Amino acid sequence: MTPPAAPDAGSAGDFLDRAHALLADFPVVDGHNDLPWALREQVRYDLDRLDIGGDTSARLHTDLPRLRRGGVGGQFWSVYVRSDMAGDDAVSATLEQIDVVGRLLDRYPDDLARALTSDDMEAARRRGRIASLMGAEGGHSINNSLATLRALYTLGVRYMTLTHNDNLRWADSATDEPGVGGLSAFGREVVREMNRTGMLVDLSHVAATTMRDALAVTEAPVIFSHSSARAVCDHPRNVPDDVLALLPGNGGVAMVTFVPKFILPEAVEWTHEADENMRAHGLHPLATTPEAMKVHAAFEAARPRPVATVSTVADHLDHMREVAGVDHIGIGGDFDGTAFTPEGLEDVAGYPNLIAELLARGWSTPDVAKLTWQNAVRVLRAAEDVSRSLKATRGPSQATIEALDG
Repeated sequence: MTPPAAPDAGSAGDFLDRAHALLADFPVVDGHNDLPWALREQVRYDLDRLDIGGDTSARLHTDLPRLRRGGVGGQFWSVYVRSDMAGDDAVSATLEQIDVVGRLLDRYPDDLARALTSDDMEAARRRGRIASLMGAEGGHSINNSLATLRALYTLGVRYMTLTHNDNLRWADSATDEPGVGGLSAFGREVVREMNRTGMLVDLSHVAATTMRDALAVTEAPVIFSHSSARAVCDHPRNVPDDVLALLPGNGGVAMVTFVPKFILPEAVEWTHEADENMRAHGLHPLATTPEAMKVHAAFEAARPRPVATVSTVADHLDHMREVAGVDHIGIGGDFDGTAFTPEGLEDVAGYPNLIAELLARGWSTPDVAKLTWQNAVRVLRAAEDVSRSLKATRGPSQATIEALDG
Protein backbone atom coordinates (compact mmCIF):
# COMPACT_ATOMS: atom_id res chain seq x y z
CA MET A 1 0.00 0.00 0.00
CA THR A 2 1.35 3.41 -0.98
CA PRO A 3 1.87 5.61 2.12
CA PRO A 4 0.10 8.98 2.20
CA ALA A 5 2.02 11.83 0.68
CA ALA A 6 3.26 14.68 2.80
CA PRO A 7 0.80 17.57 3.12
CA ASP A 8 1.04 20.13 0.35
CA ALA A 9 1.96 23.72 0.98
CA GLY A 10 -0.54 26.26 -0.23
CA SER A 11 -3.41 28.47 0.74
CA ALA A 12 -6.97 27.33 1.39
CA GLY A 13 -8.03 29.17 -1.75
CA ASP A 14 -5.43 27.35 -3.81
CA PHE A 15 -6.70 23.97 -2.64
CA LEU A 16 -10.31 24.93 -3.31
CA ASP A 17 -9.42 26.08 -6.83
CA ARG A 18 -7.65 22.77 -7.41
CA ALA A 19 -10.65 20.90 -6.05
CA HIS A 20 -13.03 22.61 -8.49
CA ALA A 21 -10.67 21.89 -11.40
CA LEU A 22 -10.37 18.24 -10.41
CA LEU A 23 -14.13 17.82 -10.06
CA ALA A 24 -14.64 19.25 -13.53
CA ASP A 25 -12.77 16.19 -14.86
CA PHE A 26 -13.66 13.60 -12.22
CA PRO A 27 -16.94 14.61 -10.61
CA VAL A 28 -18.34 13.06 -7.47
CA VAL A 29 -20.38 9.90 -7.70
CA ASP A 30 -22.38 10.02 -4.47
CA GLY A 31 -23.64 6.68 -3.21
CA HIS A 32 -26.71 7.79 -1.31
CA ASN A 33 -29.11 10.75 -1.43
CA ASP A 34 -32.60 10.61 0.09
CA LEU A 35 -34.20 13.36 -1.99
CA PRO A 36 -37.03 11.05 -3.19
CA TRP A 37 -38.14 10.36 0.40
CA ALA A 38 -37.87 14.05 1.29
CA LEU A 39 -40.15 14.84 -1.65
CA ARG A 40 -42.61 12.24 -0.35
CA GLU A 41 -42.59 13.63 3.17
CA GLN A 42 -42.68 17.31 2.32
CA VAL A 43 -44.92 17.59 -0.75
CA ARG A 44 -46.22 14.08 -1.41
CA TYR A 45 -44.28 14.02 -4.70
CA ASP A 46 -45.82 17.26 -6.03
CA LEU A 47 -42.81 18.52 -7.96
CA ASP A 48 -44.45 21.84 -8.71
CA ARG A 49 -44.58 22.63 -4.99
CA LEU A 50 -40.87 21.92 -4.45
CA ASP A 51 -38.96 22.55 -7.66
CA ILE A 52 -35.36 21.33 -7.43
CA GLY A 53 -34.58 23.24 -10.61
CA GLY A 54 -34.21 26.31 -8.40
CA ASP A 55 -33.07 27.17 -4.90
CA THR A 56 -34.57 24.82 -2.30
CA SER A 57 -32.03 25.57 0.43
CA ALA A 58 -34.72 26.53 2.94
CA ARG A 59 -36.13 23.00 2.81
CA LEU A 60 -33.70 20.56 1.20
CA HIS A 61 -30.01 19.73 1.02
CA THR A 62 -30.37 19.03 -2.69
CA ASP A 63 -31.27 20.94 -5.83
CA LEU A 64 -29.80 21.13 -9.31
CA PRO A 65 -27.91 24.43 -8.93
CA ARG A 66 -26.17 23.16 -5.79
CA LEU A 67 -25.43 19.76 -7.34
CA ARG A 68 -23.69 21.65 -10.14
CA ARG A 69 -21.75 23.85 -7.71
CA GLY A 70 -20.77 20.75 -5.76
CA GLY A 71 -19.23 19.02 -8.75
CA VAL A 72 -21.61 16.06 -8.66
CA GLY A 73 -21.52 13.96 -11.82
CA GLY A 74 -23.24 10.81 -10.61
CA GLN A 75 -25.90 10.19 -7.99
CA PHE A 76 -27.43 7.03 -6.62
CA TRP A 77 -30.89 8.28 -5.65
CA SER A 78 -32.13 6.25 -2.71
CA VAL A 79 -35.56 4.72 -3.29
CA TYR A 80 -35.83 4.18 0.45
CA VAL A 81 -38.89 3.24 2.45
CA ARG A 82 -38.95 3.05 6.24
CA SER A 83 -38.29 -0.36 7.74
CA ASP A 84 -41.48 -0.23 9.77
CA MET A 85 -43.27 -0.61 6.44
CA ALA A 86 -43.76 -4.26 5.57
CA GLY A 87 -45.05 -6.64 2.95
CA ASP A 88 -46.81 -5.26 -0.09
CA ASP A 89 -46.96 -1.79 1.50
CA ALA A 90 -43.15 -1.63 1.37
CA VAL A 91 -43.10 -2.81 -2.24
CA SER A 92 -45.70 -0.23 -3.29
CA ALA A 93 -43.89 2.58 -1.52
CA THR A 94 -40.63 1.57 -3.22
CA LEU A 95 -42.38 1.71 -6.59
CA GLU A 96 -43.60 5.21 -5.76
CA GLN A 97 -40.02 6.22 -5.01
CA ILE A 98 -38.85 4.76 -8.32
CA ASP A 99 -41.65 6.65 -10.06
CA VAL A 100 -40.62 10.03 -8.68
CA VAL A 101 -37.00 9.50 -9.76
CA GLY A 102 -38.30 8.84 -13.27
CA ARG A 103 -40.39 12.00 -13.12
CA LEU A 104 -37.34 14.01 -12.07
CA LEU A 105 -35.39 12.62 -15.03
CA ASP A 106 -38.20 13.56 -17.41
CA ARG A 107 -38.56 17.02 -15.87
CA TYR A 108 -34.86 17.98 -15.97
CA PRO A 109 -33.33 16.28 -19.06
CA ASP A 110 -30.67 18.96 -19.47
CA ASP A 111 -29.25 18.17 -16.04
CA LEU A 112 -30.10 14.55 -15.20
CA ALA A 113 -29.49 11.46 -17.33
CA ARG A 114 -30.78 7.98 -16.54
CA ALA A 115 -27.86 5.61 -15.99
CA LEU A 116 -28.34 1.84 -15.95
CA THR A 117 -24.74 0.83 -16.68
CA SER A 118 -21.20 2.00 -16.16
CA ASP A 119 -21.08 2.99 -19.84
CA ASP A 120 -24.18 5.15 -19.26
CA MET A 121 -22.34 6.89 -16.42
CA GLU A 122 -19.40 7.73 -18.66
CA ALA A 123 -21.72 8.90 -21.44
CA ALA A 124 -23.54 11.22 -19.03
CA ARG A 125 -20.21 12.67 -17.88
CA ARG A 126 -19.18 13.38 -21.47
CA ARG A 127 -22.51 15.16 -22.08
CA GLY A 128 -22.26 17.22 -18.91
CA ARG A 129 -25.24 15.52 -17.29
CA ILE A 130 -25.56 14.07 -13.77
CA ALA A 131 -25.71 10.29 -14.17
CA SER A 132 -28.74 9.20 -12.17
CA LEU A 133 -28.95 5.71 -10.74
CA MET A 134 -31.16 4.23 -8.04
CA GLY A 135 -30.47 2.21 -4.90
CA ALA A 136 -33.14 0.48 -2.79
CA GLU A 137 -32.49 0.89 0.92
CA GLY A 138 -33.59 -2.19 2.81
CA GLY A 139 -34.41 -5.74 1.75
CA HIS A 140 -37.93 -5.31 3.10
CA SER A 141 -38.55 -3.64 -0.27
CA ILE A 142 -38.67 -7.07 -1.96
CA ASN A 143 -41.05 -8.71 0.55
CA ASN A 144 -39.05 -11.98 0.57
CA SER A 145 -39.47 -12.36 -3.19
CA LEU A 146 -36.59 -12.90 -5.61
CA ALA A 147 -38.97 -12.15 -8.48
CA THR A 148 -39.61 -8.72 -6.92
CA LEU A 149 -35.85 -8.24 -6.64
CA ARG A 150 -35.50 -8.92 -10.34
CA ALA A 151 -38.39 -6.57 -11.11
CA LEU A 152 -36.67 -3.75 -9.21
CA TYR A 153 -33.54 -4.34 -11.29
CA THR A 154 -35.63 -4.17 -14.47
CA LEU A 155 -37.01 -0.83 -13.26
CA GLY A 156 -33.48 0.54 -12.89
CA VAL A 157 -32.46 -0.19 -9.29
CA ARG A 158 -28.73 -0.90 -9.28
CA TYR A 159 -28.06 -1.64 -5.62
CA MET A 160 -30.01 -2.89 -2.66
CA THR A 161 -29.04 -2.34 0.95
CA LEU A 162 -29.72 -5.72 2.55
CA THR A 163 -31.37 -4.20 5.65
CA HIS A 164 -32.30 -0.83 7.00
CA ASN A 165 -32.53 -0.18 10.76
CA ASP A 166 -34.45 -3.37 11.61
CA ASN A 167 -33.72 -7.04 11.09
CA LEU A 168 -35.34 -9.05 8.33
CA ARG A 169 -36.22 -12.72 8.57
CA TRP A 170 -33.13 -13.36 6.46
CA ALA A 171 -30.59 -10.70 7.51
CA ASP A 172 -29.45 -8.91 10.67
CA SER A 173 -29.29 -5.12 10.88
CA ALA A 174 -26.55 -3.12 12.57
CA THR A 175 -29.06 -1.39 14.85
CA ASP A 176 -31.22 -4.33 15.97
CA GLU A 177 -30.63 -7.31 18.25
CA PRO A 178 -29.05 -10.36 16.54
CA GLY A 179 -31.66 -12.54 14.86
CA VAL A 180 -30.27 -15.07 12.41
CA GLY A 181 -26.61 -14.37 13.18
CA GLY A 182 -25.84 -12.63 9.88
CA LEU A 183 -27.49 -14.06 6.76
CA SER A 184 -29.90 -16.99 6.71
CA ALA A 185 -29.91 -19.53 3.87
CA PHE A 186 -32.44 -17.37 2.02
CA GLY A 187 -30.31 -14.30 2.68
CA ARG A 188 -27.36 -15.99 1.02
CA GLU A 189 -29.58 -16.81 -1.94
CA VAL A 190 -30.60 -13.14 -2.15
CA VAL A 191 -26.92 -12.20 -2.47
CA ARG A 192 -26.34 -14.83 -5.15
CA GLU A 193 -29.37 -13.65 -7.13
CA MET A 194 -28.23 -10.04 -6.85
CA ASN A 195 -24.89 -11.13 -8.30
CA ARG A 196 -26.66 -12.91 -11.15
CA THR A 197 -28.87 -9.94 -12.02
CA GLY A 198 -26.06 -7.39 -11.74
CA MET A 199 -27.45 -5.56 -8.73
CA LEU A 200 -24.78 -4.36 -6.31
CA VAL A 201 -24.94 -5.75 -2.77
CA ASP A 202 -24.96 -2.79 -0.38
CA LEU A 203 -23.74 -3.55 3.13
CA SER A 204 -24.48 -0.22 4.80
CA HIS A 205 -26.92 -0.65 7.70
CA VAL A 206 -26.20 -4.36 8.18
CA ALA A 207 -24.63 -6.03 11.20
CA ALA A 208 -20.93 -6.88 11.03
CA THR A 209 -21.91 -10.58 10.96
CA THR A 210 -24.06 -9.88 7.90
CA MET A 211 -21.19 -8.01 6.26
CA ARG A 212 -18.87 -10.99 6.73
CA ASP A 213 -21.46 -13.51 5.57
CA ALA A 214 -22.22 -11.50 2.44
CA LEU A 215 -18.54 -11.11 1.60
CA ALA A 216 -18.08 -14.86 1.98
CA VAL A 217 -20.96 -15.57 -0.45
CA THR A 218 -20.78 -12.83 -3.07
CA GLU A 219 -19.13 -13.41 -6.43
CA ALA A 220 -19.17 -9.69 -7.26
CA PRO A 221 -17.80 -6.59 -5.55
CA VAL A 222 -19.96 -5.09 -2.80
CA ILE A 223 -20.49 -1.50 -1.78
CA PHE A 224 -21.15 0.34 1.43
CA SER A 225 -23.26 3.17 0.01
CA HIS A 226 -23.05 5.39 3.12
CA SER A 227 -20.87 4.13 5.98
CA SER A 228 -17.75 5.38 7.73
CA ALA A 229 -14.94 3.81 9.79
CA ARG A 230 -15.81 2.16 13.10
CA ALA A 231 -12.23 2.53 14.33
CA VAL A 232 -12.60 6.32 14.10
CA CYS A 233 -16.17 6.50 15.46
CA ASP A 234 -17.41 3.43 17.29
CA HIS A 235 -20.96 3.25 15.95
CA PRO A 236 -22.53 -0.02 14.72
CA ARG A 237 -23.46 1.66 11.42
CA ASN A 238 -19.79 1.94 10.54
CA VAL A 239 -17.43 -0.62 9.01
CA PRO A 240 -14.97 -2.53 11.25
CA ASP A 241 -11.35 -2.66 10.15
CA ASP A 242 -11.39 -6.41 9.53
CA VAL A 243 -14.22 -5.90 7.01
CA LEU A 244 -12.48 -2.93 5.37
CA ALA A 245 -9.43 -5.14 5.00
CA LEU A 246 -11.49 -7.65 2.99
CA LEU A 247 -12.42 -5.12 0.31
CA PRO A 248 -9.23 -5.40 -1.77
CA GLY A 249 -9.86 -9.14 -2.20
CA ASN A 250 -13.50 -8.51 -3.07
CA GLY A 251 -12.99 -5.42 -5.23
CA GLY A 252 -15.67 -3.45 -3.40
CA VAL A 253 -15.98 0.16 -2.28
CA ALA A 254 -16.83 1.72 1.11
CA MET A 255 -18.38 5.17 0.65
CA VAL A 256 -17.86 7.52 3.58
CA THR A 257 -20.98 9.17 4.96
CA PHE A 258 -21.39 12.64 6.48
CA VAL A 259 -24.00 11.91 9.17
CA PRO A 260 -22.52 13.44 12.36
CA LYS A 261 -23.57 10.62 14.69
CA PHE A 262 -21.65 8.17 12.48
CA ILE A 263 -18.46 10.21 12.21
CA LEU A 264 -18.06 12.19 15.46
CA PRO A 265 -17.89 10.21 18.73
CA GLU A 266 -19.22 13.16 20.74
CA ALA A 267 -22.33 13.28 18.54
CA VAL A 268 -23.44 9.69 19.22
CA GLU A 269 -25.05 10.27 22.63
CA TRP A 270 -26.35 13.72 21.69
CA THR A 271 -28.15 12.27 18.67
CA HIS A 272 -29.65 9.49 20.79
CA GLU A 273 -31.18 12.17 23.04
CA ALA A 274 -32.36 14.17 20.01
CA ASP A 275 -34.05 11.05 18.62
CA GLU A 276 -35.81 10.44 21.92
CA ASN A 277 -37.00 14.05 21.86
CA MET A 278 -38.49 13.47 18.41
CA ARG A 279 -40.34 10.39 19.62
CA ALA A 280 -41.64 12.35 22.61
CA HIS A 281 -43.20 14.77 20.12
CA GLY A 282 -44.80 11.92 18.18
CA LEU A 283 -42.33 12.17 15.30
CA HIS A 284 -40.10 9.60 13.64
CA PRO A 285 -36.40 10.32 14.41
CA LEU A 286 -35.59 10.37 10.68
CA ALA A 287 -38.36 12.80 9.78
CA THR A 288 -37.27 15.93 7.90
CA THR A 289 -40.62 17.68 7.50
CA PRO A 290 -40.82 21.39 8.46
CA GLU A 291 -42.53 20.37 11.71
CA ALA A 292 -39.74 17.91 12.50
CA MET A 293 -37.04 20.45 11.75
CA LYS A 294 -38.65 22.93 14.15
CA VAL A 295 -38.53 20.28 16.89
CA HIS A 296 -34.89 19.59 16.06
CA ALA A 297 -34.04 23.29 16.12
CA ALA A 298 -35.66 23.81 19.51
CA PHE A 299 -33.78 20.86 20.97
CA GLU A 300 -30.50 22.10 19.56
CA ALA A 301 -31.09 25.59 20.91
CA ALA A 302 -31.54 24.15 24.39
CA ARG A 303 -28.65 21.71 24.10
CA PRO A 304 -26.07 22.70 21.46
CA ARG A 305 -24.90 19.76 19.44
CA PRO A 306 -21.30 18.65 18.92
CA VAL A 307 -20.35 19.81 15.44
CA ALA A 308 -18.60 17.63 12.89
CA THR A 309 -16.54 19.32 10.17
CA VAL A 310 -15.00 18.57 6.81
CA SER A 311 -11.88 17.57 8.72
CA THR A 312 -13.89 14.95 10.65
CA VAL A 313 -14.93 13.31 7.39
CA ALA A 314 -11.39 13.50 6.04
CA ASP A 315 -10.14 11.66 9.14
CA HIS A 316 -12.42 8.76 8.22
CA LEU A 317 -11.23 8.77 4.63
CA ASP A 318 -7.57 8.80 5.72
CA HIS A 319 -8.23 5.75 7.89
CA MET A 320 -10.29 3.92 5.26
CA ARG A 321 -7.60 4.52 2.65
CA GLU A 322 -4.96 3.17 5.03
CA VAL A 323 -6.89 -0.03 5.77
CA ALA A 324 -8.75 -0.78 2.51
CA GLY A 325 -6.61 1.08 -0.01
CA VAL A 326 -7.42 4.03 -2.24
CA ASP A 327 -9.07 1.78 -4.84
CA HIS A 328 -11.80 0.81 -2.38
CA ILE A 329 -13.24 4.05 -1.02
CA GLY A 330 -15.86 6.52 -2.17
CA ILE A 331 -18.41 9.10 -0.98
CA GLY A 332 -22.03 8.62 0.11
CA GLY A 333 -23.19 11.75 1.90
CA ASP A 334 -26.77 10.75 2.91
CA PHE A 335 -28.03 14.25 2.12
CA ASP A 336 -31.75 14.78 2.77
CA GLY A 337 -31.67 11.66 4.90
CA THR A 338 -30.27 13.35 7.98
CA ALA A 339 -31.29 16.40 9.97
CA PHE A 340 -27.70 17.46 10.68
CA THR A 341 -24.61 17.79 8.51
CA PRO A 342 -20.97 18.78 9.11
CA GLU A 343 -19.69 22.32 8.82
CA GLY A 344 -18.53 22.79 5.25
CA LEU A 345 -20.77 19.97 4.06
CA GLU A 346 -24.10 21.60 4.79
CA ASP A 347 -25.56 20.50 1.45
CA VAL A 348 -24.61 19.03 -1.92
CA ALA A 349 -22.65 22.14 -2.86
CA GLY A 350 -20.04 21.28 -0.22
CA TYR A 351 -18.08 18.46 -1.88
CA PRO A 352 -15.31 20.79 -3.12
CA ASN A 353 -14.55 21.68 0.51
CA LEU A 354 -13.91 18.02 1.30
CA ILE A 355 -11.75 17.57 -1.78
CA ALA A 356 -9.76 20.70 -0.88
CA GLU A 357 -9.17 19.28 2.61
CA LEU A 358 -7.86 16.01 1.16
CA LEU A 359 -5.57 17.85 -1.25
CA ALA A 360 -4.24 19.91 1.66
CA ARG A 361 -3.50 16.63 3.45
CA GLY A 362 -1.38 15.45 0.55
CA TRP A 363 -3.80 13.34 -1.43
CA SER A 364 -2.71 13.19 -5.06
CA THR A 365 -4.94 14.09 -7.99
CA PRO A 366 -5.04 10.43 -9.21
CA ASP A 367 -6.07 9.24 -5.74
CA VAL A 368 -8.83 11.82 -5.44
CA ALA A 369 -10.06 10.92 -8.94
CA LYS A 370 -10.47 7.33 -7.77
CA LEU A 371 -12.38 8.47 -4.70
CA THR A 372 -14.76 10.75 -6.57
CA TRP A 373 -15.47 8.98 -9.86
CA GLN A 374 -13.36 6.02 -10.90
CA ASN A 375 -13.96 3.57 -8.06
CA ALA A 376 -17.74 3.80 -8.28
CA VAL A 377 -17.76 3.32 -12.04
CA ARG A 378 -15.34 0.40 -11.77
CA VAL A 379 -17.38 -1.44 -9.16
CA LEU A 380 -20.57 -1.19 -11.22
CA ARG A 381 -18.72 -2.38 -14.32
CA ALA A 382 -17.35 -5.35 -12.36
CA ALA A 383 -20.86 -6.28 -11.19
CA GLU A 384 -22.03 -6.16 -14.82
CA ASP A 385 -19.18 -8.47 -15.86
CA VAL A 386 -20.02 -10.97 -13.11
CA SER A 387 -23.68 -10.87 -14.09
CA ARG A 388 -22.94 -11.69 -17.71
CA SER A 389 -20.82 -14.65 -16.66
CA LEU A 390 -23.37 -16.00 -14.19
CA LYS A 391 -26.32 -15.63 -16.57
CA ALA A 392 -24.44 -17.85 -19.01
CA THR A 393 -24.44 -20.69 -16.47
CA ARG A 394 -27.63 -20.35 -14.41
CA GLY A 395 -31.14 -19.06 -14.69
CA PRO A 396 -33.27 -17.02 -12.29
CA SER A 397 -33.50 -18.48 -8.81
CA GLN A 398 -36.90 -19.87 -7.85
CA ALA A 399 -35.96 -20.25 -4.17
CA THR A 400 -38.40 -19.16 -1.48
CA ILE A 401 -37.82 -18.17 2.10
CA GLU A 402 -40.19 -20.92 3.23
CA ALA A 403 -38.18 -23.58 1.42
CA LEU A 404 -34.77 -22.39 2.59
CA ASP A 405 -35.43 -21.06 6.07
CA GLY A 406 -38.51 -23.04 7.09
